[in-house]
Amino acid sequence: MTSSLLNQPLLVLANVPDQELAEKIATALVEQGLAACVNILAPVSSVYRWQGKMQRESEIPLLIKTTQARYQELERTILQLHPYDVPEIIALPLTAGLPAYLAWMQDETARPLSL
Repeated sequence: MTSSLLNQPLLVLANVPDQELAEKIATALVEQGLAACVNILAPVSSVYRWQGKMQRESEIPLLIKTTQARYQELERTILQLHPYDVPEIIALPLTAGLPAYLAWMQDETARPLSL
């Protein structure tokens, strides 16, 4: 993958079952440099079909700002911490944004961590 593709900013959407897990995942992603920022939103009602049955659940949405270069590791981290068999993890490319903010995202997910 070329350097410009690795620098592609992404918005990753994920839902988790509760506030405690939302905080745990958000903290892990930012501490590990996998995300520049994670917004933890207010609970939402999700309606979906799972294994042939209609489901209605309260979930906490996460808006995760990262780059293509960090996506695979970010996905692995969410999968390790998430209790669902198939959690929602959807990455959307960001095609525009405030250049200074996009540069900050790149810096936060590219720098070596000093823990």
